[in-house]
Amino acid sequence: MRVVKPHNELTGIAVSPGIVIGRAYLVDRRKVRPLERYIDPETVEDEIKRFHDALEKSREQLLDVKKHYEVNNLGEYGYLVDVHLLMLNDQMIVRDTERMVRDELHNADWALWQVMHKIKEVFSGLDDEYFRDRQNDIEHLGDRILQNLVGLRLKKISDVREDVIIIAHDLSPMDTAQMDVKLVKGFVTDLGGRTSHTAILARALGIPAVVGLEKVTDVANGGDLIIVDGVSGQVTINPSEEEIERCYRRREKYFQFHRELESYVSLPAATTDDVKVTVRANIELLDELANLEHYGAEGIGLYRTEFMYINQDKLPTEEEHYQTYIKVAEAVSPLELTIRTLDLGGDKVAHTVPMEPEMNPALGLRSIRLCLHERDIFKEQLKGILRASVVGNIKMMFPMVSGVWELEKALALVEECKAELDARGVAYSDDMPIGAMIEVPSAALIADRLAKKLDFLSIGTNDLIQYALAIDRVNEHVAYLYEPLHPAVLQLIEMTVKAGERAGIPVSVCGEMAGDELYTLVLLGLGVRELSMHAASIPVIKRVVSHASTDEAKKLARKAIGMSTAVEVHEYVEQYVRAKYPGLLDPLGDETPNGEEKLV
Repeated sequence: MRVVKPHNELTGIAVSPGIVIGRAYLVDRRKVRPLERYIDPETVEDEIKRFHDALEKSREQLLDVKKHYEVNNLGEYGYLVDVHLLMLNDQMIVRDTERMVRDELHNADWALWQVMHKIKEVFSGLDDEYFRDRQNDIEHLGDRILQNLVGLRLKKISDVREDVIIIAHDLSPMDTAQMDVKLVKGFVTDLGGRTSHTAILARALGIPAVVGLEKVTDVANGGDLIIVDGVSGQVTINPSEEEIERCYRRREKYFQFHRELESYVSLPAATTDDVKVTVRANIELLDELANLEHYGAEGIGLYRTEFMYINQDKLPTEEEHYQTYIKVAEAVSPLELTIRTLDLGGDKVAHTVPMEPEMNPALGLRSIRLCLHERDIFKEQLKGILRASVVGNIKMMFPMVSGVWELEKALALVEECKAELDARGVAYSDDMPIGAMIEVPSAALIADRLAKKLDFLSIGTNDLIQYALAIDRVNEHVAYLYEPLHPAVLQLIEMTVKAGERAGIPVSVCGEMAGDELYTLVLLGLGVRELSMHAASIPVIKRVVSHASTDEAKKLARKAIGMSTAVEVHEYVEQYVRAKYPGLLDPLGDETPNGEEKLV
């Protein structure tokens, strides 16, 4: 008798593109719930040693994960492991667990479980994105230590030995980093959002992924056939023959679409009325330089420098900064290289940079504020950038500037560094362009005043949207509120662009919004003429620009910015783009229930 498996279709958040079909590999993440028992006073030290042995084993496992990152060219994401390594030394965890063992004679695993539960309760009561994220880190770390305490070995992703689709309630960044891309064809999770660390790593690995499905672990079983559509966000469990055929057709269209995009790589981005749009790439590592020519980037609009601090044993010296930047500058010359100065804080932690625990790190000592607080560290970077400026076409920008006072302090430090280089007889470019990132509403509101002191502005839409709308962009319960087309966000962008126009300086957009084709026409209509994004997005954005006219874009933007809600704007923009440019947003097309294809 043939067993009919339950069929389910779920829709989540597509975070890494691609269309795959394969067998489910269910990652069991059931929590360890230790039993409460009391120990004899004479065994206290043995119990505490057992606890410390589990801490040390957890530390070794995490260090192994960091090595795995490096082997798989993901070294820049080592900071995700550093967060857990730092928490292993947290005195609240260690001291309170030891106290419960010594004073209350509890077994170590019960004591640890109680301590971690109390810490999670404190964090869950704080209305702050950073601490809610750390609550997940605490849970992952606590489970790891408990598993080592009780000798439990759960199913791991690194155990995979055949082609699979990973199904999990949640995946830590360490889980994602350990995926073998030759075997893991895709993954889906109950939790997650577009800008979560797991989503970022999925894109870096090139693994199709859908997150935020809420109940996929309730309806999927190990061995089920699964279709993961990382383009639409659709996940089909135990698909019919008709759905399998549709999957293969969509996958072939996906490949065809990417082959078509190759024709745009070598072309400039210009509208139908001959308005030039500069399209640059965001990069973090030297390894990414090869992608610039491959995808047709016109330089680097955002070079993140945190990798020089994160997952390092010591602080980078002025000379190390200089050598790193000239390599990048020479590689992209004569095109522009825009270097963003150190942007640490929030969830980006480096143990080499002094960072005290804060009640509200997302709004605390981070980015330019941290740099102004740690002047000596900041000056090493500034001098390295200044020295490299004589080699290539280099620009420098400060992150998360919130007002004129911060900007003036940062510019004063630049002048101080120039004076020190002069005293040493070291060359630098005295007219290197300096800009600032507009990432908080206060900066957008006074962009005209900032523009008077700068050579360019760059809008970081990820943080600007988050701070403007006061939402947690990685929380699946409020992900629907993370709306780049919110009228307030559009007004902040327009204010910044106009401030740049009045000051006669360029304004670019370098957040995720820049690389999404749905938003391209609106950004053009708001006056944006420079975009910087993940290199792989460049061909599709060039394609959008080549089908647009600035008059149409302006009319679209004016209509959108005058609407009342983000939902209205999104629906209007999507309908407009679909009607005016058929196939632009959905190059794969869609299909009716009976399988007949319908291109929109």
